[in-house]
Amino acid sequence: MMILRLYIARQVIGGTLLALLVLTALDVAFTFIGELDDVGQGAYGWIQAVTYTALTIPRRLYELFPTAVLLGTLLSLGTAAENSELTAMRAAGLSVSRIVNAVLQAGLVMMVVAVLLGEVVAPAAERQAQSLRTFSHSDQVHVGSGGLWARDGDRFLNVRTIMPGLRLQDLRIYRFDDTGRLVESVQAGQARYREGVWIMEDVVRSHISSTGIRAERVDMERWDRLLAPELFDVIVVEPRQMSAWSLARYITYLRENNLESAPYELAFWTRFTTPLSSLVMLLLAIPFIFGSLRTGGAGQRLFIGILIGVGFHLLNRTLNHMGLVYGIPPFLSAALPLTVFLLVALWALRRVR
Repeated sequence: MMILRLYIARQVIGGTLLALLVLTALDVAFTFIGELDDVGQGAYGWIQAVTYTALTIPRRLYELFPTAVLLGTLLSLGTAAENSELTAMRAAGLSVSRIVNAVLQAGLVMMVVAVLLGEVVAPAAERQAQSLRTFSHSDQVHVGSGGLWARDGDRFLNVRTIMPGLRLQDLRIYRFDDTGRLVESVQAGQARYREGVWIMEDVVRSHISSTGIRAERVDMERWDRLLAPELFDVIVVEPRQMSAWSLARYITYLRENNLESAPYELAFWTRFTTPLSSLVMLLLAIPFIFGSLRTGGAGQRLFIGILIGVGFHLLNRTLNHMGLVYGIPPFLSAALPLTVFLLVALWALRRVR
């Protein structure tokens, strides 16, 4: 029986990897075509476009994983059912419940890999991609391990942490005179862009001259000029691209400052529902394999898989947006689509004989 269970697991994993490869290749191809519009702007050339697209692949793999699981399972186990392999397994004593367990065990292995990809590899790759894009579009901006560095006339700005919503944390601004001598240093705990101005908080200003250094501290200042807000279109990583740990820290910051946190809470909970949805997709595929698709062709199974995948995606997006508009708790907005499809899968499994 162990050999049969391993065979089922290999079929599921192999089919999923093949489907994931095809889906990601298509997604990457369309993304690269879109990047061609920016080629020639600044230092952004063909090499930068290829590198940027390649760095976004881990995130795309993570996002496409549930759909790939569904399509891969339908195609691989559907072919096994068409060849009467599953019928032979059941005749040999392997019950439907054991087949389901073997499929879920394979799904758990893939889910662990997907979580590591989405929480460790993808966020780091996205930061590198955004850094490349920013540096290529502007010769006055650089993003590296020390944060963002930007030049504005005689001032140099260093931002250690860039958060969504035009919020900066841990800023340092250095101003030089015409001879290149440092004359002023400003440190701020954070800055927020509101109504055309930057609101600086916890500001420490140091005036440097030949007679010494004079420091002053203020709780808040308003700056008309600091950093162009348009720059954040290519710098800030969207909430859905952040790791769960980064989202948790940012949500805490928003709550402590009585700011809107619902979009980030929704993104946080989807970090858990996305990998779990792959297991639900596995459960949804099994009834079709033992049902009418057993004698259907690969095209029919592919059509059913795409139909279910698109349906789940549309329901998920609809309920997520409705939750933000009507104030539904983010956890409920993220978990409801998964729960609905899980109940459908369990109901369909009970009908399998």
